[in-house]
Amino acid sequence: MESKIFNYSTAVKWINGSSGILTEPTMPQIKVASPIDFENGVSETWTPEHLLISAVNICLMTTFTAIAQNSKLNLIEYNSTVSGKMEKEGSGFYLFTEIIISTNIVVKEEREIERAFRLLNKAEKICPVANSLKSKIVINPKISVH
Repeated sequence: MESKIFNYSTAVKWINGSSGILTEPTMPQIKVASPIDFENGVSETWTPEHLLISAVNICLMTTFTAIAQNSKLNLIEYNSTVSGKMEKEGSGFYLFTEIIISTNIVVKEEREIERAFRLLNKAEKICPVANSLKSKIVINPKISVH
């Protein structure tokens, strides 16, 4: 089987302080800055920290829903929240030490609950964004029937 290579790119342009504009030719631009927790941080603006944990959350969702669709799981609903813990480690630099994703998955029938857990576990193992990080990733699943 031939291995595919995918390339993605974005650009950022500094505005002032720690603010900039994130762009990609086919998508809306996003104002970005450092978080309010840090010097020169900006409130109510997307930060690299928010975007990183969001990327893990989105990747888990898209991986799970692709596997669920291929497995013909009767998925009714999927939503999730993510939180990330960033702290100084031995290096003296900040890094995410833990990312926690809490899912709420609803399937059509009781007999699909166990299969949904298995598919979520598989999605966690193959999610490329999560696999690219050294942070501990924790999934807190909740799966129920509609």
